[in-house]
Amino acid sequence: MPIAVVDDERFDGHRAMEMHPERPERLVAARAGLKRAVAPDELVRAAARPVSDEEVLRVHSESHLRGLRDALSAGWGHIDADTFFSPASEEAAWLAAGGAVELCRAVVEGPVRRGLALLRPPGHHAVPSRAMGFCLLNNIAIAAADALARGLSRVAIVDWDVHHGNGTQDIFYDDARVLFVSLHQSPLYPGTGRVEERGARAGEGTTVNVPMPPGSGPEAYGAAFRELVLPVLRAFDAELVLVSSGFDAHSRDPLAQLELDADCFGAMTTALLDHVEEAGHGRLALFLEGGYDLDAIEASVCSVAKALGGERYELADGALARAESRALDLAKAGL
Repeated sequence: MPIAVVDDERFDGHRAMEMHPERPERLVAARAGLKRAVAPDELVRAAARPVSDEEVLRVHSESHLRGLRDALSAGWGHIDADTFFSPASEEAAWLAAGGAVELCRAVVEGPVRRGLALLRPPGHHAVPSRAMGFCLLNNIAIAAADALARGLSRVAIVDWDVHHGNGTQDIFYDDARVLFVSLHQSPLYPGTGRVEERGARAGEGTTVNVPMPPGSGPEAYGAAFRELVLPVLRAFDAELVLVSSGFDAHSRDPLAQLELDADCFGAMTTALLDHVEEAGHGRLALFLEGGYDLDAIEASVCSVAKALGGERYELADGALARAESRALDLAKAGL
């Protein structure tokens, strides 16, 4: 089955003046992984285009949009200690968010049902009112909100980046139309994502957090998918499944302490593909978030792309460490 892909060399213009883990070479590695996995004739290119103000304002405040434009006009600088910008950052961020929307539209409306967006800057930490955590605009949230505006009634977002997707959670915290499921290392930046964070008002119960202890590996993530993620997805019955696909839970990543391997990302992709096929719509789209070891990014993108192309990976199964078992028991108890 063909795969829709969003990629644009203009994303590479977003760069820091100093050494920074969120660097253009990340996309070079991701492109190499995609090239290893999928023949060019199996790809359908979805063009990145600038996101509109209307699309951004579905999830971000006017003050954030205005303040971000004002800040980026300075050329080089920082929003906070972690989050930089360069003269090309506005173009890259607007193209990344618009590309995320276009990928969703391609998957929902055809001609394809699965997609992969190789985006920079990432987005899942950007909250409604500000940029943070390397993220300027929340790409996946903007794409999900557009899908809802265009007629879908339920969208699910699975976030397996090693850092909790606090921005995406905040945006949809009281929205019953969006299921947000996050697997992340805890404790770790940004300090959110506790089991008790379950949504509010109409959205109560549509936020599901699965904090994992340092050292968790493929067996723990396999158990989390079988016992938590997939049952929650089936119960919600979304018409579209999106993934905040960070690769910083890989054992090689310098910013975290989980022990996943590339095959684990392929296995989670296969499991989600099986789910969307069983649901009858087949719609799955993944969006690059974090991941800061170049070899790990290349290998992980390769596995994910092979899974999207039909190669099967199986979720790991085996005995769990005591801390892993306790983390999953706590998460299940919070449902």
